[in-house]
Amino acid sequence: MDLDEHLDQHVHDMPYANTEAHHADAEAHHADAEAHHADAEAHHADAGPGREAFSSRPPIPLVCLTSMALVLGGGVYLASYLPRRAPLAPAVGLVAAAGVALIAAVVLVAGLRQFAWDAFFLVVRWALVAYGVIAGILEYVFVSDGTRGTMLVLLTLSLLVFAVDIPVLFGFSVARFQAPRARR
Repeated sequence: MDLDEHLDQHVHDMPYANTEAHHADAEAHHADAEAHHADAEAHHADAGPGREAFSSRPPIPLVCLTSMALVLGGGVYLASYLPRRAPLAPAVGLVAAAGVALIAAVVLVAGLRQFAWDAFFLVVRWALVAYGVIAGILEYVFVSDGTRGTMLVLLTLSLLVFAVDIPVLFGFSVARFQAPRARR
């Protein structure tokens, strides 16, 4: 038997030598792939309120984090000069920008129509209590340490942004994954 005959024999012995069987198997594989794709689409369609949490909401977490970064930058700037007196213009700019970003975040949250408001306010209420206590303790430390004047005002405003920003971020982060409810 020569090489061509030998190869011919092995080709006929192969499971897919019969082209009809090969095509039937390919069609079955294609049908399986289509069914898998349909299942994946159905899974994404049933993903619930969390699916929309990233795509259809305004960038509230980003705005809150920007506000926090600005207020922390102002605090680090002021602390870097201690015990000397810091030039206040950069700190005033950072705290003012943080306040504007916080107001923007609150306005964005207030503009939401379909949102889990009960969950949002539940989280915000308790987080405000916790972060209010933290801010109060820090304010006490600043006053006890002898911080006065413009420096104390800037640090107090920074603490205010801190005490409101984090609860808004927490509240939104929890509520966006809950079933939405229309505003009353």
